[in-house]
Amino acid sequence: MEDDAVTGQEIVAELTSHGLEVDWADNGREGLAKAIAGGYDLITLDRMLPEVDGLTIVTTLRSLKIATPILMISALSDVDERVRGLRAGGDDYLTKPFASDEMAARVEVLLRRNSVPMTQTRLQVADLQLDLISHEARRGEQTLN
Repeated sequence: MEDDAVTGQEIVAELTSHGLEVDWADNGREGLAKAIAGGYDLITLDRMLPEVDGLTIVTTLRSLKIATPILMISALSDVDERVRGLRAGGDDYLTKPFASDEMAARVEVLLRRNSVPMTQTRLQVADLQLDLISHEARRGEQTLN
């Protein structure tokens, strides 16, 4: 999500050149709707968007339990602003102006982190099963207390 057409086109061109499929929104309302609808592996998010600002978007997505990695991009380079973006739920923060190849590298890192296979959450020996997430133990069809 980027409201500046030139910057938006640079982001699209750079990520496309790295073989990524890119969808662009130039305002916060449209971007938030697309992000909520899902299907994205990563979101680049400008802090200062028209209609709905970036902090509101990231906070809303995280409150809805949408865990899509978010690279926040902003001209707001003050340390406090970067910290606010990260604490709101951003996974990384890049200040403008930025080098396109650095932005692409940060995207690649976030995608790589998100693609790490989930570790095993269920252990089984014979008919004994332990679910590490729900903390349930079962022997055959019977739940153990």
